[in-house]
Amino acid sequence: MSVELVEVVRSGFRECVHRGSVVVLDAAGEPTLELGEVHLPIFPRSTNKPMQAITLLRNGFQPLDDAELAIATASHFGEPDHVALVRRLLDRFGLPDSSLACPPDLPYDERARAAALAGGQQPHPIYMNCSGKHAAMLATCAINGWPTEGYQDRTHPLQRAVIATVADLTGEPEADLGIDGCGLPIIPVSLVNLARVFATMATADPGTPERRVADAVRAHPRVISGTNGADLLAMRATPGLVCKIGADGVHAGALPDGSAFAYKIEDGHDRARMPLTLAILHRMGIVWTDAHAELAAPAVLGGGARVGVIRAIPGVV
Repeated sequence: MSVELVEVVRSGFRECVHRGSVVVLDAAGEPTLELGEVHLPIFPRSTNKPMQAITLLRNGFQPLDDAELAIATASHFGEPDHVALVRRLLDRFGLPDSSLACPPDLPYDERARAAALAGGQQPHPIYMNCSGKHAAMLATCAINGWPTEGYQDRTHPLQRAVIATVADLTGEPEADLGIDGCGLPIIPVSLVNLARVFATMATADPGTPERRVADAVRAHPRVISGTNGADLLAMRATPGLVCKIGADGVHAGALPDGSAFAYKIEDGHDRARMPLTLAILHRMGIVWTDAHAELAAPAVLGGGARVGVIRAIPGVV
């Protein structure tokens, strides 16, 4: 059963509570905190993107630089530099924009979305937050001589390779698949094994696919998210952290020593994410700076003034 993790306090009144499940591992991979249902499978959503990127590297994908590998791991905001990286990747392999199987969208970033609309742009797959991953998957198909049409199908050689990689990294048996928001298969994984994957990436030998993905994410946190994105803010405040959010309240990450965390907010609300992530990092030994303290206690506003706070429930995490 999930537990109460984050509370919203307005004018001294506890207005809302967000429940969920959390696991924290020490550097030896042993749990130091287990709250809720950490051994039951969840859909990891975009926290699985590093595992998908590892699959691509294992199957011959050779990014030009860490930024290109980062965009392959990204839930990007559709800002101009994000779109340019996706298009560079497509162009390098002679792939048209129309080959992207992710759904059309407008940029997530408000300014980028406003600029696109002002320029008469319509929703397009390249703006969708998963387009970098899709472009890298298409590139990997081209490298291996696999069909680019139908690459999102669970029976395609690329997706079979992803399924095998996830099983290898998590140690979990193959399970019934779902369909993620971008149209690709999504593989259930328990929170404890999701945390262990991030620990593996953080501590892997240099040059391995696991470490290359971790280093690219750490080097380009803005590429994998965007302006004021949760992963950008968390990694900027915490040098050495590698982390990745997933839709509907999932987050996972690890520090350089291999200590790691993963959680799922039951109601999927984004506002609970940063207070919980920062409380977990503090428990893992990170000494809070002013940046950490600000992220850990977002304001609740009333009439434009701060009248309360969103915070991890004291004494729980």
